[in-house]
Amino acid sequence: MLKRALLAVVLMTAGITYLAGAATSQAATVHRVLFDNSKAETAGNADWIISTSQPDPLGQNANPTSETSWTGALSSWGVALQRTGQYSLKTLPAGNTITYGGTGALDLKNFDEFVMPEPNAPLSAAEKTAIMRFVQAGGGFFLIVDHTGSDRNNDGWDSVRIANDLLTNNGVDNTDPFGFSVDVNNIGTENPVAITSTTDPVINGTFGKVRGSIIRNGSTQTLHPADNASVKGLVYRTGFTPGGTTGAFFTTATFGSGRVAVWGDSSPIDDGTGQSGNTLYDGWNDTAGTNAALALNATAWLAGSGATTPPTTTPPTTPGGSCGGTELFGNPGFETGSAAPWTASSGVVSNDTSTPAHGGSWKAWLNGYGAAHTDTLSQTVTIPSGCTRATLSFWLRVITDETGTTAYDKLTVAAGSTTLATYSNVDASATYQQRTLTVNATGSVKITFTGVEGSKLATSFLLDDLSLKGA
Repeated sequence: MLKRALLAVVLMTAGITYLAGAATSQAATVHRVLFDNSKAETAGNADWIISTSQPDPLGQNANPTSETSWTGALSSWGVALQRTGQYSLKTLPAGNTITYGGTGALDLKNFDEFVMPEPNAPLSAAEKTAIMRFVQAGGGFFLIVDHTGSDRNNDGWDSVRIANDLLTNNGVDNTDPFGFSVDVNNIGTENPVAITSTTDPVINGTFGKVRGSIIRNGSTQTLHPADNASVKGLVYRTGFTPGGTTGAFFTTATFGSGRVAVWGDSSPIDDGTGQSGNTLYDGWNDTAGTNAALALNATAWLAGSGATTPPTTTPPTTPGGSCGGTELFGNPGFETGSAAPWTASSGVVSNDTSTPAHGGSWKAWLNGYGAAHTDTLSQTVTIPSGCTRATLSFWLRVITDETGTTAYDKLTVAAGSTTLATYSNVDASATYQQRTLTVNATGSVKITFTGVEGSKLATSFLLDDLSLKGA
């Protein structure tokens, strides 16, 4: 079977709907999001974390496929972002301090967005200033609160008090900087409705249309447009005027060069899974609201275009030395339209639209001929001094005409003479899947992808948006 001319037949044989030129996935990682766990977010029955692996959730599962791939009541949120390939996620673990402008790898200046899911410990004066400076400089701040009296660690501070203290006593702007305050109330069970809008990016984002949300003991916000004209309620309790100043349950605003969102209840972000011993509720999948779309669209809006905050002046500290963060591959997405500095078999780097790239227009297409054939793709890189290893990641899609569980056609990934992983026709999928491998090497190393196809049915190995970074 010919690689180019008859691919549509391959797709139909595999049971995959084929649309010429249709995009199957989103672009490469650009958004850096830090979730907070430094303010008792797991106190009591709460478990507001994306993973127990902190700061990096990929340490628990580098290729999450469902909410149970990571452990935490916010795992659905984290996994959904991770699977797009557009987000780099980290957690600020318990015992750490929120900073902006420092030298640590988890300093806010290294992120586009900071998510604070129902804090239960007060912010210090320096931490409040750090958050405000971060937003002022272009960062996104996502604050989720709960109802008054939701003091899960019994320290006298619930999320409503913590939020209002930040808004009135932050050392940067104590005069209603965001144009809203959090109401001191406790609403039992309601299903608030989204405003009617065809243009708002949170209501009409790429993750779906937002119709409304849920309240399962939560609070509301009062808007003060005279203090900040950008403030906007997006979801309102039943009986309150959409677009009005009272009864708002989800509100957005801008401050300086940055963006802010506040949500009045933690139940909508709870996916019902988490660490043993917690009493959790699956609000994420509650059909009374479109909570997943609201959380994800808001995350995307707050993160902006990526790299919105001032660039890091000091390299982030990583295990093994100050070597992380720099992309080692040249032309990692093949968007130059040529292979260099890769070395590739003829025809491997392709912008053929019969099957799309993961991001952009170009990809590497190994094999797919339906005959005995070998394709290779390689690049020699130098892992910086001080690094003890490197992290290799790439997006792979396998399209095959083979059936059954026998691996007839194989793609081997190697670092020098060491085989890192092997994929085959058995790994066929309808979309690109991100793969992450560890390269235990220093200095110069050659990364090679080798596709070997048998003599009968076709298998294509599509690679895109590769990355290699020292660690």
